[in-house]
Amino acid sequence: MQALPMRWEFAESVVSSESSGGFTTTVENILSNLKSIGWNWGSGTFELADACEHPLPNNSSGIWFTDPPYYDAVPYSDLSDFFFVWLKRALPGRPLLCDPYDPANPLTPKTREIVQDETKSFKGDPKDRKFFEKRMATAFAEGRRLLMDDGIGCVVFAHKTTEGWEALLSGLINGGWVINASWPIQTEQVSRPRARESAALATSVHLVCRPRSVEASVGDWTDVLRELPKRVGTWMERLQSEGVRGADLVFACIGPALEIFSRHARVETAEGREVDLAEFLEKVWELVGKAALAQVLGSAEAGRGTGATAALEEDARLTALFLWTLQSTNGGNGNSSGDKEGGESDDEEEDEDTPKSKTKGFSLIFDVARRFAQPLGIHLPDWEGRIIEIEKGVVRLLPVSERAKQLFGEEGAGIVADQLERESKTAPQLTLFPDREENVTVKGRGRSKASSIIVSDESLRTRREATTLDRVHAAMLLQKGGRANALRTLLKAVQDRSPDFLRLANALSALYPKDSEEKRLLDAMLLAVPR
Repeated sequence: MQALPMRWEFAESVVSSESSGGFTTTVENILSNLKSIGWNWGSGTFELADACEHPLPNNSSGIWFTDPPYYDAVPYSDLSDFFFVWLKRALPGRPLLCDPYDPANPLTPKTREIVQDETKSFKGDPKDRKFFEKRMATAFAEGRRLLMDDGIGCVVFAHKTTEGWEALLSGLINGGWVINASWPIQTEQVSRPRARESAALATSVHLVCRPRSVEASVGDWTDVLRELPKRVGTWMERLQSEGVRGADLVFACIGPALEIFSRHARVETAEGREVDLAEFLEKVWELVGKAALAQVLGSAEAGRGTGATAALEEDARLTALFLWTLQSTNGGNGNSSGDKEGGESDDEEEDEDTPKSKTKGFSLIFDVARRFAQPLGIHLPDWEGRIIEIEKGVVRLLPVSERAKQLFGEEGAGIVADQLERESKTAPQLTLFPDREENVTVKGRGRSKASSIIVSDESLRTRREATTLDRVHAAMLLQKGGRANALRTLLKAVQDRSPDFLRLANALSALYPKDSEEKRLLDAMLLAVPR
């Protein structure tokens, strides 16, 4: 933490104690760790230097390890000043406690710091996004220069926005690295304030890299695409077997996929066009999304968007992908961005990769949601106001409680329940969206600025008809309202109609967080299903 908190702790090990904080136990633990990594120790030195102008010569290091900054997420040097002023008093005259690039600066070095902060400048130019990405690429190339040919590099990422990943990964690849693997390591405490009730990453992804040969070949785009599905599928299975879930799993798959791409000097199509990293990552996202859908909804759903006919509609697939991405590595299902029933967030810290929300529901950054949806033929704006809400770069999955008026109209579920109970001996019809107008006037750009287009009810029929997800939500609302007779009637009707209702309900029950209201309603509703 960027603070000096009060901690009730001993200043040193207790000599007389035999507990975990005792002197003897502490020494034994240290010796055990040293023994486990070997005794071949030598002397070493440390030095404050610019990562873009490293003092080591070419091919001089066996390991290059870095946990780089992320744009404007953390102002490291400014925060370091808080501690620096006390260190200078504790160690007066220490050579390291000065700025080697600006002797007049009494605080931490800032001139060459790689950070996005437009209030500062470097060589007359502001430290904007362009500055950050250019200097990061230079630092990555410098790391490649000083590493031995058989050396290993590791870069730690904890980003969840694909835009940030693409920029930094491009810098790595252009700097001469081959990305071999990516391992999610649980570095964040589950109990930290930012991890509670949010979709924050539970892990930091460690990208393992090797120097790319100067004689690397030009890759064929067709061969890369042919090899990609097997590589992504294998890693998804392995990571899932080890308990990695959701966003952690997505970003952990990027490393193995990138090895196929980054081992080449460049990748070209048959026509000679160079394929950039963004185009390749789109394919990776598409494969991960299809694999996720195949896992939670069945193999038929994964083909949607590529010409195959899937049984479930777009809104069901979007909801399933949304909840799958929010799953948490550290404890089964993911968390909502609100309280245990989708309420107000109590986050105490800002985090660079997760939107802070004070509304009910489940939230994802728009960029992440779009990357999944677009390759699978799901157009997010089509479902805005129906199952999602898009605001300020964040996509919110509407909680079931907010859909009551939308599904049942002003009269609410009570009148619909009465209708279902009256029709229980016949063939009940679930009429949703009762308040929709027959025709919709859409203002658009025609020959004149004032022109408008009348969109017929028939053209909107598929959007206005109740989908399988609508019917599941309607049943959940009847369960919430305690209308047991109406619920049983509805369940009998939807079972006779198609097996998709139960298939989707069971899938969503497995995806919703275990302590959410949706999970509770779904499980209770499923208990009422006629056997």
